[in-house]
Amino acid sequence: MVSGDMARSKVIHASVGVCAYNEERNILSSLRSLKGQREEGFSLKDIIVVSSGSTDRTDALVTEASLSDERVRLLRQERREGKNSAVNLFLSQAKGDVCVLVNADNTLEPDSLARLLAPFSDPTVGMAGGRPVPTNDKGTVSGFAVHMLWDMHHRLSLLYPKVGELVAFRNLGITLPTTMQSDEDIMRMELEKKGLRTVYVPEAIVHNKGPTSVRDFLKQRTRVNIGEQYMKRIYDYDIPTWNPKWLFRSYMDFLRDNRGDLPRTIAAMGLEAYARIYAVLYVKLDRGDKAVWSQVSSTKDVGKD
Repeated sequence: MVSGDMARSKVIHASVGVCAYNEERNILSSLRSLKGQREEGFSLKDIIVVSSGSTDRTDALVTEASLSDERVRLLRQERREGKNSAVNLFLSQAKGDVCVLVNADNTLEPDSLARLLAPFSDPTVGMAGGRPVPTNDKGTVSGFAVHMLWDMHHRLSLLYPKVGELVAFRNLGITLPTTMQSDEDIMRMELEKKGLRTVYVPEAIVHNKGPTSVRDFLKQRTRVNIGEQYMKRIYDYDIPTWNPKWLFRSYMDFLRDNRGDLPRTIAAMGLEAYARIYAVLYVKLDRGDKAVWSQVSSTKDVGKD
């Protein structure tokens, strides 16, 4: 249950943004998990789906869902312009004083939003992040790598918050650059400039699905690392997951709790190391960050492994 302190605090008005591209297989599950949130301590003003050039039934499904819930709205972009562009469009229409970003292929626990938004009763908090819990089969190499990645992400965030997948932030009129990625990190940086801090809320669970093949895992991780390296290059902004001290502590904690999986742990670390080395070289050669990447298809069949 959400604490009584939260229930007594000022009610937060929240807007949720869902960025989507050809998500007909997942969008209704995501919307159901949002509409089913327990509104304790907050009011869910609107759920805005930004569909960027979708060519499947995503738009039709969202439109249909809006007929039974007036909070659901569809904003369509005629072509894909990147997530940052979609986020900017959402922010231009959001009614809430706190905005939440959820991926179209993710689902939330019924009290995730209440827990995620609770810290905003503190005026010094500008951003909050939940805990991603993957649905992948841990028995495969890629599945184990995905679980290890998010487990270490959780352990590191307990030391120094690193938010992603499910984030909330104060709606202060910030506009993201549309020529690059790393939306959460850029938003965090801008809020920190305003003297606001970021907190990690591990009780705010979001279920996601990572890549189901080694090839897709490398594809996804390389892109993420490229975006983070460009954050460092352009803004000289340090991403917590690149801090050797915190990485080492998280890795040793994970290794201690997963002694029986040493071979797969080493394999997973090797995959991530490859993705990081590639990203570092890519950025050193200044091959350019991208606002739009092709989908990692194996992450989109959420009901399948």
